[in-house]
Amino acid sequence: MMAWIERQWRIAIWLLFAGTCAYFVYYKWGQIRWLALSDTDDNLRLAEVKAWLGGQGWFDLRQYRLAPPEGLNVHWSRIVDLPIAGLLLLFRPLFGDFTADRIAVAVAPMLALAPALWALVLTIRRVVHPRAYPVAFAILMCAQTTLFMWMPLRIDHHGWQLASLMVVVAGLADPRARRGGVLAGAATAFSLSIGLELIPLMAVAGASVALRWAIAGAPDDAQRLRSYAVSLGGGCAIGFAAFASNDNRAMVCDVLSPVYLSTLLLTSALMTALSFLRGDRRMLRLALLFLAGAAIAGFYAVSFPQCLGRPEAISPELERLWFSHIREVKPIYAKPWRDALQTSWLPLIGAVGALIAAWRARGTAAGPVWATLALLSLLATAGLAWQSRFGPQAQLLAVFGATWLGWQLLPRLLDSGSSLVRVGGTLLVFFALSGQLAQFAAMLPKSNKEQRREKVVNRAEGKPRRCVTLPALAQLDRLPPATMLTFVDLGPRLIAITKHSAVAGPYHRNGAAILDVHHAFRATSPEVAHEVMRRRGATMLLLCPGMAESTIYRARAPQGFYSQLVDGQVPDWLQPVELPANSPFRLWKRVG
Repeated sequence: MMAWIERQWRIAIWLLFAGTCAYFVYYKWGQIRWLALSDTDDNLRLAEVKAWLGGQGWFDLRQYRLAPPEGLNVHWSRIVDLPIAGLLLLFRPLFGDFTADRIAVAVAPMLALAPALWALVLTIRRVVHPRAYPVAFAILMCAQTTLFMWMPLRIDHHGWQLASLMVVVAGLADPRARRGGVLAGAATAFSLSIGLELIPLMAVAGASVALRWAIAGAPDDAQRLRSYAVSLGGGCAIGFAAFASNDNRAMVCDVLSPVYLSTLLLTSALMTALSFLRGDRRMLRLALLFLAGAAIAGFYAVSFPQCLGRPEAISPELERLWFSHIREVKPIYAKPWRDALQTSWLPLIGAVGALIAAWRARGTAAGPVWATLALLSLLATAGLAWQSRFGPQAQLLAVFGATWLGWQLLPRLLDSGSSLVRVGGTLLVFFALSGQLAQFAAMLPKSNKEQRREKVVNRAEGKPRRCVTLPALAQLDRLPPATMLTFVDLGPRLIAITKHSAVAGPYHRNGAAILDVHHAFRATSPEVAHEVMRRRGATMLLLCPGMAESTIYRARAPQGFYSQLVDGQVPDWLQPVELPANSPFRLWKRVG
């Protein structure tokens, strides 16, 4: 069997991929049936694709059903829209709109798993052992935070970016320098054309290519650097020309705009020029690389000083009222200990494994690859202390180090003469390396305080959870189209499932509209909300009492307009709209 695993690894990849997809569909079947897109980004992505297929321009990514009258300035690209749109166009004539929607949102995220799995197996075969990839696959299947990005309904861009990260790593580990450089550069350009979330990791990967050339100076290293630089610059230019929206062609700092395109083109030109340098003087190569890096940094700082801060460029008020409450931008230590342990265990194990592997591989052909993997894994793991959104990439990169550790330990345990060691020891080590021990620790009985809090949360979220379901939203869809003042987090779901529009959605370029919603629901005077509705053209006010966002208004503004409405203090310019008795919503029409 081990010989078959080594020889028929391509067939094995497709079998593993098919089995994983089948499990994903089974696991998510209930949500697929009800088109239960739980994340705001997934709902907005579906609305964006439908708007494009409905006639909106290729380069016009504004969502005109949010942030009226000018529309929401969406900072995404059309790249991720393509597979979703293709599936919709393929299945609509066969099954109708609703079934086509469900097929598209189920299949599209899993497509990104194929290149990710292929690149992961390739890299493991090259830097660990040709037979070690089943261990890597088993560990990946335990990386729940990462796997979620490829599961049905997760149609946003994160799965494709994780796949591009794996392809970059595969390019770095490719023994054929030219092919590896092209692969790494093109995958980096692909990722940056989608979004900038992985730019710190991509920068480290690119720097490692240049450092390999500067330290070793071998012809293969020069060829890898040249191929990487040319494909990076060319790929970014193509990505910008083909996919940058009209709004993203301005000097903005949160996407592949002219700001980053010009910087990357300069980087590409300098790296290409350095790759032609002849000679065996290492210090000269390092000095020239340092000067090139300083020139790139100086160009960026002098030309685009507005981008030296946070790329979102949000105001202090927006940070305080909205951004600071987003769960994924909070550090890992701000989460409950069970969640923090499950997310961070595998990254910590993987970082340790990659460091040991890098030390053991020094002086070999795999040394530079393991050094890069160790640095990437450490960076992603450290990123958890800044924002927990680093979880998926930290767990994915940890698979390499954890697999290396497993390949050192598991065969020895399986060869033991003791059945206790063969079975119990093997399971214990695998559970430790894969993070399953953290899952078991999270199952420990909860304290009385945790149980009380869980009961309160479940009781509070019972009815509000129904607000995003199809039956509840169908009650609203029977009404004539209207623009509604409602919760920021409810806006994307509302426009994806109904024909209505909303004042705001949870996106940083939507800052003015987000503040309008917060001011409206926090202010003690109902006239603040009245003015927002008139200015935004909203004719209805929609509440889902108890929804997570509403707890912020209750806690921070107990005398505010939201609290007044829930307590029955309704101004005379709002007229109740009758809904079914079982509706989780409360709806009013503006009459003045």
